[in-house]
Amino acid sequence: MATASKAAKKPAAKAPAKKAAAKAPAAKAAEKPARKPNAAFMKAMTPSPELAAIVGDKPLPRTEVTKKVWEYIKAANLQDAKDKRLINADDKLKKVFGTSQVHMMKMSGLISKHLS
Repeated sequence: MATASKAAKKPAAKAPAKKAAAKAPAAKAAEKPARKPNAAFMKAMTPSPELAAIVGDKPLPRTEVTKKVWEYIKAANLQDAKDKRLINADDKLKKVFGTSQVHMMKMSGLISKHLS
């Protein structure tokens, strides 16, 4: 009986407002043309000798360099066991990152210093 009296004391919850305006942006999105890739990301960049040990010495776009670094990290099982956002660098990656552990969001910035 105590639970019934507590429930009766609570004010009634308001019904959520209907989202009629949510359909309008979806219609506008269909009218937009497809996104073009940014040319700066697709420009082939030459990796430094330290980075070339991981991704190869051929010029690659920034996006491909990042993909290859992630492939190397996953193949060598370098993600931290407790926090997957942290990367434990081995000898090759220490030369690129400059430290033994890096957060995944800072990785691209550190890699870009090794591209020209």
